[in-house]
Amino acid sequence: MSTRTLIRGGLVITAADEIHADVLIDDGRIAALAAHGTSAAESFSADRVIDATGKYVIPGGVDAHTHMELPFGGTAASDTFETGTRAAAWGGTTTIVDFAVQSVGRSLREGLDAWYAKADGNCAVDYAFHMILSDVNESSLKEMDLLVEEGVTSFKLFMAYPGVFYSDDGQILRAMQRSASNGGLIMMHAENGIAIDVLVEQALARGETDPRYHGEVRKVLLEAEATHRAIQLARVAGAPLYVVHVSAEEAVAELAAARDKGLNVFGETCPQYLFLSTDNLAEPDFEGAKYVCSTPLRPKEHQAALWRGLRTNDLQVVSTDHCPFCFSGQKELGRGDFSKIPNGLPGVENRMDLLHQAVVDGHISRRRWIEIACATPARMFGLYPKKGTIAPGADADVVIYDPHTGQTLSAETHHMNVDYSAYEGRTVTGQVETVLSRGEVVIDRREFTGRAGHGVYTPRSTCQYLN
Repeated sequence: MSTRTLIRGGLVITAADEIHADVLIDDGRIAALAAHGTSAAESFSADRVIDATGKYVIPGGVDAHTHMELPFGGTAASDTFETGTRAAAWGGTTTIVDFAVQSVGRSLREGLDAWYAKADGNCAVDYAFHMILSDVNESSLKEMDLLVEEGVTSFKLFMAYPGVFYSDDGQILRAMQRSASNGGLIMMHAENGIAIDVLVEQALARGETDPRYHGEVRKVLLEAEATHRAIQLARVAGAPLYVVHVSAEEAVAELAAARDKGLNVFGETCPQYLFLSTDNLAEPDFEGAKYVCSTPLRPKEHQAALWRGLRTNDLQVVSTDHCPFCFSGQKELGRGDFSKIPNGLPGVENRMDLLHQAVVDGHISRRRWIEIACATPARMFGLYPKKGTIAPGADADVVIYDPHTGQTLSAETHHMNVDYSAYEGRTVTGQVETVLSRGEVVIDRREFTGRAGHGVYTPRSTCQYLN
């Protein structure tokens, strides 16, 4: 028997509107909305009523860039699909898009099936997959077509990590040409990995081994150069391009220039680039290792350009690139050699709160918050309007958000399976109170009531955000 739920009295915020409205949920979907106090709203009847007076009612977040259980650098990300999706729910995110990995010499299918197996029956919220292409060849190019038909409609390539994920320009061009014909979206890790490896080698030879050198060798100009090159290759191929984890002003400028030409070029940034900096990488006693990720954290002055890019829509999405490694036993693998520190930060639980803090601080509007965290990632990756909005027919992925309660972010209280917080001690205003996933309450007034296996795999259509 399905339960009808009524969320009453809150301010409903979507990317397009703000309205004091009551939301009726039936059979896991949004059934109707009506302005609070109207006869239409008064006619709603339900088995369960949630009072949202004084609260925001927002769509569940869509985090389009996570890495649960990712093998990397001789270890693996510390969040499983179970722990990671539970933490996502605590943070008001109800859909993740994770990355299945093709191993060199193996098929896309084999990699995708391995990730289906990891996630199946273990997720607390809904999930989908992108595909990492590590080995572009005739066979894998043909498989791209089959994956698009199956609902895996985006493919990530790396200009970084030679010997691991790296693709050369010819392979990138071929994959882009294929996506131009099959409707897939190419996602690019844009850093010049060949040049970076030279700088890493030279730094280590000079005895520069501390975590801060991770940021110093991964130069801003090498992110900008790779971003520029990816854009030109996409133009040659006639394909759309989505650049992941943009961290620096110069890379934003490359995206803005391309978009000024009317190109289908998109950019994502992450909370770590908006709120953290090289000051964190330089923390003493190897503490900086906690903040090693790629692209790396940048000097604080880059933050203004990222916020501006989010306001002008030269950056469209904020995802987390959630890829947690414990400080103890994992990050410590790089003591004495920064190049051996596993690259990645925990953040899936913090994104919605940090972006609400950006609203409080005046960087973005409330509707823009929902746009960059819910609606646009859903549209970019073919999940809209099932996900990313509150409208009749949409999945009832709904968050009751208290905009007034303050909280202190800390490893003591977070639910991610990692022994530190990248935002330890930071106070923010706003907190998730209750979360529904497809109409089922998974967080009930700050208590987890969900379960592993509630989350289902969600196939995607092609990008809905193209010019």
